Amino acid sequence: MSFSITGSLVALVTPMTETGELDMPAFERLIDWHVAQGSNALVVVGTSGESPTVDVEEHLQLIEAAVVKADGRIPIIAGTGANSTAEAVELTREAERLGAQASLQVVPYYNKPTQEGLYHHFRAIAESCGLPIILYNVPGRTVADLQEETTVRLAEISNIVGIKDATGNIERVQWLIRELPDDFCVYSGDDAIAVALMLLGGKGNISVTANVVPKTMAELCKLAIEGRVPEAAALNRWLLPLHRLMFSEPNPVPVKWALWRMGLIGPGIRLPLVGLSEPRQKELESVLVSLGVCS
Repeated sequence: MSFSITGSLVALVTPMTETGELDMPAFERLIDWHVAQGSNALVVVGTSGESPTVDVEEHLQLIEAAVVKADGRIPIIAGTGANSTAEAVELTREAERLGAQASLQVVPYYNKPTQEGLYHHFRAIAESCGLPIILYNVPGRTVADLQEETTVRLAEISNIVGIKDATGNIERVQWLIRELPDDFCVYSGDDAIAVALMLLGGKGNISVTANVVPKTMAELCKLAIEGRVPEAAALNRWLLPLHRLMFSEPNPVPVKWALWRMGLIGPGIRLPLVGLSEPRQKELESVLVSLGVCS
């Protein structure tokens, strides 16, 4: 299956009110902003979108709203993974029906499947739909770890087209790029190593940082993919303090606080997550001011 989304793929937050309700007008404003800022795609209802705490109805509401608001101006990649294969199949079929351009499928969490179990889980999802599927390996959250050999095996399935690697292991990423087909998209899921991954042949960055500085992240990805090392390295050094603070507390706590401080969303976040601690607020505000995104 032909699939060619490259560059900055924003791991979009889900705006919420102070009482934790979905803030759909703010969500739609963010989509317009990212289109204007030059982001290359939006990943909705993933980890940054608080997928663990939105119910099924809200999940589909967010996907549909994103597709309608984007209106073809920017691809929408729907987070539709689950630790139940049947639930992931249902969500993915619905995302396809609603018009998403692709699906992000996280490794099943908590139930700790074997590599054979992971293979059959992702294969069942892929065979249930016509959407391009991007695998998402983040063992720091899921415990289960999708090994390189299993990823290569899954890449033989026609509509499994990419992987978001959030292991933070640059050696592993190099092996993935070496062993996978040239048209298989390896994306960074870790802003801190994204430039290195793209310089080694990765196709882009599924980015938390891009929520805050979308234009800059789009430019950084372009430079890195084009192999323009000095410019990419310099821009990455400028963003490093922001990369670090985006993960100083569990995602999306810092990024949602940053966007609230920038006046783009309200302060809402759902339990069991709570707001950013006061010491981190001071650190993050200082970095936001230094980057010129707020005063």
